[in-house]
Amino acid sequence: MRAEDGPSADVASGVRLSPGSPGVDRRSSTCLVVEDDSTLRHVVTNYLEDHDIHVVSTSRRDEVVGLLARTTPDLVLLDLRLGQEDGLDLLREIRAQSDVPIIITTGHRRDEIDRVVGLELGADDYITKPFGLRELLARIRAVMRRRETGQAAVQRDNEKGRYRFGGWHVDRRRRRLTNSAGEEVILTKGEYVLLVAFLDAPQRPLSREQLLQATRVHEDVFDRSIDVQVLRLRRKLESDPSTPSIIRTERGVGYVFSLPVDRL
Repeated sequence: MRAEDGPSADVASGVRLSPGSPGVDRRSSTCLVVEDDSTLRHVVTNYLEDHDIHVVSTSRRDEVVGLLARTTPDLVLLDLRLGQEDGLDLLREIRAQSDVPIIITTGHRRDEIDRVVGLELGADDYITKPFGLRELLARIRAVMRRRETGQAAVQRDNEKGRYRFGGWHVDRRRRRLTNSAGEEVILTKGEYVLLVAFLDAPQRPLSREQLLQATRVHEDVFDRSIDVQVLRLRRKLESDPSTPSIIRTERGVGYVFSLPVDRL
């Protein structure tokens, strides 16, 4: 955290966002902060509370599951370095029981592998320490907006029909993918929205920027997260993911969904 972005950063400039200000939900959101640095936890809590985000915080991994159940937060801010605990294990545990949006924090900019693994395990974004409080607030709001947009998209999907490609079927009303044998193949939300983006533009090269826009992944992480989602989707669809024939890489462009798609 940078000194100039301390809790008084906005107050000092005479700007203080209120629940009625643009960009802030009128209903106060709740953020669960999991951080073992008591000073940082206190500063983040005060700053978010000052900006109409209710905070529940803990430094202990064994308290997180109970807090998730009792407080039903709108977002989790998760430190990947909880003393001797591995935050990635906690991320897996959270994702096994909840789809709550998660922003992970890492202590060193060189720890790219942790950030990549965290995104693959289902984190929605990351921020590295030291971070500015204004940037943290912006990322939290961005993730929450994507969540709301995604929920609206689910409602729109319920009004749409089905796709057929190869031997596969997608039922958008039920968000269900089945193979040629009629067996359901489970997709994460990220994999599902990526597949729909491809099905809406079959046999056309799509850049990472276009896929980013379609799936609304944060621009700071889209290179890694889009590639990770493509890899995971290939594992579900391709007979040999190492030599993909359905989702092909277009060198210098992005990806192309090679099969024709029928809308039913």
